[in-house]
Amino acid sequence: MRVKSYRQVCGVAGALDVIGDRWALLVVRELLIRRQARFTELQAGLPGVAPNLLTKRLRELEAHDVVVREAARGAGGVTVYRLTPRGLELDRVVRELLAWGAPTVAAMPAGSAFQMHWLSLPAATTLRDSRPQEPRVVVRFGDLADGFDVIVDAGEVHVGPCDYDAIPDTVVTGPGRPLTRLICGEVTVAGAADEGITVTGDRAALERVVPAA
Repeated sequence: MRVKSYRQVCGVAGALDVIGDRWALLVVRELLIRRQARFTELQAGLPGVAPNLLTKRLRELEAHDVVVREAARGAGGVTVYRLTPRGLELDRVVRELLAWGAPTVAAMPAGSAFQMHWLSLPAATTLRDSRPQEPRVVVRFGDLADGFDVIVDAGEVHVGPCDYDAIPDTVVTGPGRPLTRLICGEVTVAGAADEGITVTGDRAALERVVPAA
């Protein structure tokens, strides 16, 4: 249980008592993206966090009914973490922070960490099916080790972890900042190569979902 508290009768202060410490909200981000994760997967998705600090944050989030720890089904008793219903309510908070913080991405210093699966959150917000009459397609950003799939079908766009059984129509790779601009509609698919982005497969599938620049 967290010892420090703002000790203020205020919902903002109370929320920060739970998720205001460093790494806490990024743990929530990882679990929103991954749905459930082992400790090692969380650590991999949070470059720079010390194992003992991650353990502490997870225990605090468990104590506040944000995260639950349980044995994974069919995984030989391997422990995984997932968000509780109360934790899932932070989805809208994280998305608002994402929108508010988007302008800071361009100013991130050189050498800043980037992982492809982090882009799944803005992708779920900005990507749309512009040609719903066309057949279902799967656009993969990154790869099975670090990426996400965008499934486009009949006007619906679903963003989620990579499906190991799926064969994507298009695979997109590249640096973090240009990919962020592509997903936000600031870079066209035609201009993607000039930004260091590689598009393999059906380019039309990617054009179908990327906002018009």
